[in-house]
Amino acid sequence: MRKMKSFQSAAGAATVVAVSLLLGCSSMSVSKPDARAELGPASGSQVAGAVTFTRLSGGGVHVDGDLSGLTPGEHGFHVHELGDCSAPDATSAKGHFNPTGKPHGGQDGEHHAGDMANLVADADGKAHYSADFPVLEIGSGNGNIIGRAVVIHAAADDYKTQPAGNSGKRVACGVIKAN
Repeated sequence: MRKMKSFQSAAGAATVVAVSLLLGCSSMSVSKPDARAELGPASGSQVAGAVTFTRLSGGGVHVDGDLSGLTPGEHGFHVHELGDCSAPDATSAKGHFNPTGKPHGGQDGEHHAGDMANLVADADGKAHYSADFPVLEIGSGNGNIIGRAVVIHAAADDYKTQPAGNSGKRVACGVIKAN
């Protein structure tokens, strides 16, 4: 009887721990994005998709994107100065967002605030993107991206050619709006 009672106590404790863990997990919430851009085609492409932006607790922004209609391979991906995608080739979005006047470049050196790592499309022309950018901000500050545009380019950004990385024509554009 004593062994049975110990077993029941251990089993009961394990059940309490398991239920607590499950309840703890179910009460954890994934942060809702703070901003979003719906991208549409530019320059006669078929590129479309959405990019979300979520504030990071330590500063900066987490960027997630799901896109389709791309040619396979790498594509330049940037936040541009103006939230204007009205031109057929998206040139109305102007240049890369660069509030600090830095040269164009990759994430490991000096770069425009809007310079993001290339996105990579698979053989079906689909791309998923997920990265953190410490210099971007949502809603206030010098790095505020609300009201700016996200642009995808036809080719890879080389991270060195000034002022825009030689990434070719703009194939998609979307305005970043607060949620």
